[in-house]
Amino acid sequence: MHAAGFAIFVLLAGAPGVPQTPAPQAAAPAPAAPAASTAPAAPAAPAAAAGAAQAEKPPVVPENYTYDPAGRRDPFLNLLGSGTDAHPESKKGEGPAGMTVADISVRGVMQSKSGLIAMVQGPDNKTYIVHPGDKLADGSIKSINAQGLVIEQAVNDPLSVVKQREVRKLLRGLEDSK
Repeated sequence: MHAAGFAIFVLLAGAPGVPQTPAPQAAAPAPAAPAASTAPAAPAAPAAAAGAAQAEKPPVVPENYTYDPAGRRDPFLNLLGSGTDAHPESKKGEGPAGMTVADISVRGVMQSKSGLIAMVQGPDNKTYIVHPGDKLADGSIKSINAQGLVIEQAVNDPLSVVKQREVRKLLRGLEDSK
Protein backbone atom coordinates (compact mmCIF):
# COMPACT_ATOMS: atom_id res chain seq x y z
CA MET A 1 0.00 0.00 0.00
CA HIS A 2 2.79 2.43 0.87
CA ALA A 3 4.89 1.32 -2.08
CA ALA A 4 2.11 2.28 -4.51
CA GLY A 5 1.96 5.77 -3.01
CA PHE A 6 5.73 6.08 -3.32
CA ALA A 7 5.65 5.02 -6.98
CA ILE A 8 3.04 7.68 -7.78
CA PHE A 9 5.10 10.32 -6.01
CA VAL A 10 8.20 9.43 -8.03
CA LEU A 11 6.25 9.70 -11.28
CA LEU A 12 4.73 13.01 -10.23
CA ALA A 13 8.08 14.45 -9.33
CA GLY A 14 9.36 13.75 -12.82
CA ALA A 15 12.46 11.88 -11.69
CA PRO A 16 15.21 11.55 -14.28
CA GLY A 17 15.33 8.20 -16.01
CA VAL A 18 11.63 7.46 -15.40
CA PRO A 19 9.72 7.24 -18.67
CA GLN A 20 6.68 9.49 -18.79
CA THR A 21 3.86 9.34 -21.30
CA PRO A 22 2.86 12.59 -22.98
CA ALA A 23 -0.37 14.09 -21.72
CA PRO A 24 -3.29 13.99 -24.16
CA GLN A 25 -4.14 17.40 -25.59
CA ALA A 26 -7.64 18.53 -24.78
CA ALA A 27 -9.74 20.83 -26.97
CA ALA A 28 -9.99 23.39 -24.24
CA PRO A 29 -6.80 24.95 -22.94
CA ALA A 30 -5.89 23.26 -19.67
CA PRO A 31 -2.99 23.86 -17.31
CA ALA A 32 -0.03 21.64 -18.20
CA ALA A 33 0.75 20.43 -14.67
CA PRO A 34 -2.63 18.84 -13.83
CA ALA A 35 -2.85 17.11 -17.20
CA ALA A 36 0.63 15.62 -16.77
CA SER A 37 -0.14 14.44 -13.26
CA THR A 38 -3.32 12.56 -14.13
CA ALA A 39 -1.99 10.71 -17.16
CA PRO A 40 0.89 8.78 -15.50
CA ALA A 41 -1.15 7.98 -12.37
CA ALA A 42 -3.62 5.82 -14.26
CA PRO A 43 -1.09 3.25 -15.56
CA ALA A 44 0.83 3.13 -12.24
CA ALA A 45 -2.22 2.27 -10.12
CA PRO A 46 -2.90 -1.17 -11.68
CA ALA A 47 0.80 -2.12 -11.42
CA ALA A 48 0.89 -1.16 -7.75
CA ALA A 49 -2.34 -3.03 -7.07
CA ALA A 50 -0.92 -6.16 -8.74
CA GLY A 51 2.23 -5.95 -6.57
CA ALA A 52 0.12 -5.60 -3.41
CA ALA A 53 -2.00 -8.61 -4.42
CA GLN A 54 1.13 -10.73 -4.88
CA ALA A 55 2.47 -9.69 -1.45
CA GLU A 56 -0.79 -10.70 0.29
CA LYS A 57 -0.77 -14.29 -1.04
CA PRO A 58 0.43 -16.84 1.56
CA PRO A 59 3.40 -18.99 0.55
CA VAL A 60 2.48 -22.32 -0.98
CA VAL A 61 3.39 -25.21 1.35
CA PRO A 62 3.23 -28.82 0.10
CA GLU A 63 0.70 -31.01 1.90
CA ASN A 64 3.26 -33.63 2.96
CA TYR A 65 5.87 -31.15 4.26
CA THR A 66 7.98 -32.24 7.23
CA TYR A 67 10.64 -30.14 8.97
CA ASP A 68 14.14 -31.63 8.98
CA PRO A 69 16.25 -30.03 11.76
CA ALA A 70 19.52 -31.51 10.38
CA GLY A 71 21.23 -31.39 13.77
CA ARG A 72 20.02 -27.90 14.73
CA ARG A 73 18.21 -27.30 18.00
CA ASP A 74 14.48 -26.59 18.18
CA PRO A 75 14.15 -22.79 18.45
CA PHE A 76 11.01 -23.12 20.56
CA LEU A 77 12.55 -25.22 23.36
CA ASN A 78 13.75 -23.52 26.53
CA LEU A 79 17.55 -23.28 26.57
CA LEU A 80 17.68 -23.54 30.35
CA GLY A 81 15.95 -26.92 30.32
CA SER A 82 13.43 -28.17 32.81
CA GLY A 83 15.86 -28.06 35.74
CA THR A 84 14.76 -31.43 37.07
CA ASP A 85 17.98 -33.39 36.50
CA ALA A 86 21.35 -31.72 37.08
CA HIS A 87 23.29 -34.75 35.75
CA PRO A 88 21.59 -36.72 32.98
CA GLU A 89 21.47 -40.45 33.73
CA SER A 90 22.22 -41.50 30.15
CA LYS A 91 25.80 -40.18 30.29
CA LYS A 92 26.67 -41.83 33.61
CA GLY A 93 28.23 -45.21 33.99
CA GLU A 94 27.45 -47.81 36.61
CA GLY A 95 28.92 -47.60 40.09
CA PRO A 96 31.75 -45.23 41.06
CA ALA A 97 32.74 -44.71 37.39
CA GLY A 98 29.54 -42.71 36.90
CA MET A 99 30.01 -40.45 39.95
CA THR A 100 31.96 -37.22 40.18
CA VAL A 101 34.34 -36.28 42.99
CA ALA A 102 31.72 -33.95 44.45
CA ASP A 103 29.10 -36.74 44.48
CA ILE A 104 30.95 -39.19 46.74
CA SER A 105 31.63 -39.18 50.46
CA VAL A 106 33.99 -41.55 52.30
CA ARG A 107 32.24 -43.85 54.79
CA GLY A 108 35.12 -46.08 55.80
CA VAL A 109 38.67 -47.32 55.17
CA MET A 110 39.52 -51.01 55.52
CA GLN A 111 42.64 -53.17 55.30
CA SER A 112 42.61 -55.94 52.71
CA LYS A 113 45.23 -58.44 51.50
CA SER A 114 46.36 -56.06 48.75
CA GLY A 115 46.32 -52.88 50.87
CA LEU A 116 43.82 -50.28 51.94
CA ILE A 117 40.38 -50.07 50.32
CA ALA A 118 37.65 -47.52 50.94
CA MET A 119 33.88 -47.54 51.19
CA VAL A 120 32.28 -44.53 49.49
CA GLN A 121 28.65 -43.48 49.36
CA GLY A 122 27.19 -42.05 46.16
CA PRO A 123 24.28 -39.70 45.53
CA ASP A 124 21.97 -42.74 45.26
CA ASN A 125 22.76 -43.56 48.96
CA LYS A 126 24.42 -46.83 47.95
CA THR A 127 27.83 -47.82 49.28
CA TYR A 128 30.62 -48.89 46.92
CA ILE A 129 34.08 -50.38 47.51
CA VAL A 130 36.91 -48.56 45.70
CA HIS A 131 40.60 -49.35 45.24
CA PRO A 132 43.58 -47.17 44.31
CA GLY A 133 43.51 -46.61 40.53
CA ASP A 134 39.71 -46.88 40.18
CA LYS A 135 38.20 -44.33 37.80
CA LEU A 136 35.54 -41.76 38.61
CA ALA A 137 33.57 -39.63 36.12
CA ASP A 138 35.98 -36.68 36.49
CA GLY A 139 39.12 -38.25 37.96
CA SER A 140 40.72 -41.32 39.47
CA ILE A 141 41.64 -42.51 42.97
CA LYS A 142 45.35 -41.87 43.44
CA SER A 143 45.78 -43.37 46.89
CA ILE A 144 43.93 -44.45 50.02
CA ASN A 145 45.25 -43.72 53.53
CA ALA A 146 43.81 -44.12 57.04
CA GLN A 147 42.23 -40.66 56.94
CA GLY A 148 40.47 -41.01 53.55
CA LEU A 149 41.08 -40.76 49.80
CA VAL A 150 43.42 -38.76 47.60
CA ILE A 151 41.76 -38.23 44.22
CA GLU A 152 43.35 -36.80 41.09
CA GLN A 153 40.57 -34.72 39.52
CA ALA A 154 40.57 -33.49 35.91
CA VAL A 155 39.93 -29.72 35.80
CA ASN A 156 37.33 -28.87 33.19
CA ASP A 157 38.09 -25.14 32.87
CA PRO A 158 39.45 -23.89 29.52
CA LEU A 159 40.98 -20.80 31.16
CA SER A 160 42.86 -22.76 33.81
CA VAL A 161 46.55 -23.51 33.32
CA VAL A 162 46.31 -26.50 35.68
CA LYS A 163 44.57 -29.48 34.05
CA GLN A 164 44.59 -31.80 37.12
CA ARG A 165 44.43 -31.24 40.86
CA GLU A 166 44.57 -33.39 43.97
CA VAL A 167 41.43 -33.52 46.08
CA ARG A 168 41.44 -35.06 49.55
CA LYS A 169 38.20 -36.71 50.65
CA LEU A 170 38.37 -37.46 54.36
CA LEU A 171 36.26 -39.82 56.43
CA ARG A 172 32.98 -38.27 57.42
CA GLY A 173 33.95 -38.11 61.11
CA LEU A 174 37.17 -36.25 60.25
CA GLU A 175 35.35 -33.80 57.93
CA ASP A 176 32.85 -32.84 60.65
CA SER A 177 35.54 -32.11 63.24
CA LYS A 178 37.41 -29.58 61.05
